[in-house]
Amino acid sequence: MNIQSLKPAENSRFSQKRLGRGIGSGIGKTSGKGHKGQNARSGGGVRVGFEGGQMPLVRKLPRRGFNNSYFKKQYSIVNVSDLNKFDENSVVDANTLIEKGILSKVEEYGVKILGNGKLEKALTVKANKFSESAIKKIKKANGTIEEV
Repeated sequence: MNIQSLKPAENSRFSQKRLGRGIGSGIGKTSGKGHKGQNARSGGGVRVGFEGGQMPLVRKLPRRGFNNSYFKKQYSIVNVSDLNKFDENSVVDANTLIEKGILSKVEEYGVKILGNGKLEKALTVKANKFSESAIKKIKKANGTIEEV
């Protein structure tokens, strides 16, 4: 099979509607846009949520509640299963994670190790945060944990 021999499935492609072509087409004269008005003009139409000058519903409703997303701490997340790329008894920290290609960058608050997957090697893991399941799995593999 060559790229030049590829064809779309039968009846999957439709010819483009040719607007403004005669009376019998159903979309002649005004091309389905009606007579005059903002929507009949080129580039016409209104933005999303516009209600004709009336105060939009979104602006009428009060803003309520507190959203913690502005203040939450962002960690670079690494799962325990990703640590199997390292050699036995090696030291794992933020720099070595970047060198191995597990992380592309380290977030503001550092690295957090999560317990997803299985760890098969004894490692010394240095990170800013650990989940409880990650601590259990690292210790089960005879590894050590150091909070930075």
